[in-house]
Amino acid sequence: LAPGDLFVALTGPNQDGHAFVGQAFDRGAAAAVVSRMPEGAPDDSGLVMVADTQAALEGLGRAGRLRTAARIAGVTGSVGKTGTKEALRHVLSRQAPTYASAASHNNHWGVPLSLARLPTGARFGVLELGMSHAGEIAALTRLVRPHVGVITTIAPAHLEFFPSVAAIADAKSEIFAGIEPGGVAVINRDSEHYPRMRAHAERCRAGRIVTFGRDEAADWRLADCQLRPELSEVVAVRQGRRVAYRLGTPGEHLVLNSLAVLAVSEALGADVAQAAAALGDLRATAGRGERRRIAVGSGYAVLLDESYNANPASMRAALALLGQLPGRRIAVLGDMLELGQASGELHAGLAEAVERAAVDLVFTRGPGMAHLRDALPAGRRGGHAVDSAALAGLVADAVRPGDAVLVKGSLGSAMARVVTALKTLGAPVAAPVAC
Repeated sequence: LAPGDLFVALTGPNQDGHAFVGQAFDRGAAAAVVSRMPEGAPDDSGLVMVADTQAALEGLGRAGRLRTAARIAGVTGSVGKTGTKEALRHVLSRQAPTYASAASHNNHWGVPLSLARLPTGARFGVLELGMSHAGEIAALTRLVRPHVGVITTIAPAHLEFFPSVAAIADAKSEIFAGIEPGGVAVINRDSEHYPRMRAHAERCRAGRIVTFGRDEAADWRLADCQLRPELSEVVAVRQGRRVAYRLGTPGEHLVLNSLAVLAVSEALGADVAQAAAALGDLRATAGRGERRRIAVGSGYAVLLDESYNANPASMRAALALLGQLPGRRIAVLGDMLELGQASGELHAGLAEAVERAAVDLVFTRGPGMAHLRDALPAGRRGGHAVDSAALAGLVADAVRPGDAVLVKGSLGSAMARVVTALKTLGAPVAAPVAC
């Protein structure tokens, strides 16, 4: 909380914000929205009494959306929504004042909070919409009312709460329900669930549907790409016109997401050529593909930090990226959560991706990844632990100069602890890995 902020006392499953109102004022809050008189608030503090603080936050979000003249994009998908949101922030901000939701503020409190913070002077706004259950995105998209809605891809994430991947596609397609009249729906043409996503878009208020992918029928079609360890060279085709650009974040999955970025930029009215050029200096962030050298003994290793989240599709993509790096390849993998009854099978199924990427050693954490460990040949098993703190020690002892180390897992697996341990092996090198 920064001085001058409004504090909203939300009541959640584990904490009640009313218990922190006093601390909020100590830190300079201008006022607090509460549903009952809190303890510890100064006598002269500004309190706004409401029946439901969550409803009040949503009201602030609606007010933020009503007062802006910005063109708004809503971004969702099983994989890549935060990266696509950040890429849109990056390319659009080069052209005009742009606002995007912070971190992964994509749920029932993060979305209205982001809308409430939307500056009146923004020309573009980019909001990420997430979900764990059906119906959640429908509620969020009616708050956001995007001019453009994009689904990056559909993958088996949150299967614990859905009967099938097709049901996930239906839930993600709820983003089109709140689209502004005449708006644009952007859909991955390569997805096996493309027909059902398109059907959802056609039933809503979208005036136009734009597709991206390798498919010959895609509106933004991937014609060619050269995948390199540090970047990708991409050629796309749009209405017969070639668009060639360099993508500063490596990985085949990010190449496809970059097509979605250009499709959304075009739909928002931005300059596509400038957006494509800006993709060249896009960089991954901590926990989401950041790459750095770390000091190990008398030399260095490369650390690929994908510790923020994971599902089967993003795991395969990260392992493929590891497979492009030179040196001994080490994968440090934590459980993929919320996969339901298919969890064991989906974890064990990563053995094929490990083999394809020629990974030398695999360290695993948790009961889910124990299935992968059992599916691997003995020579690839680096070690297994029940928690990330214990695993960090095993990995730190094994890393040698010249290694390439991938760390990835769902947020609940706390794989960031492994990243921290590796970073403290020696003084990190400030410069990025040279191309």
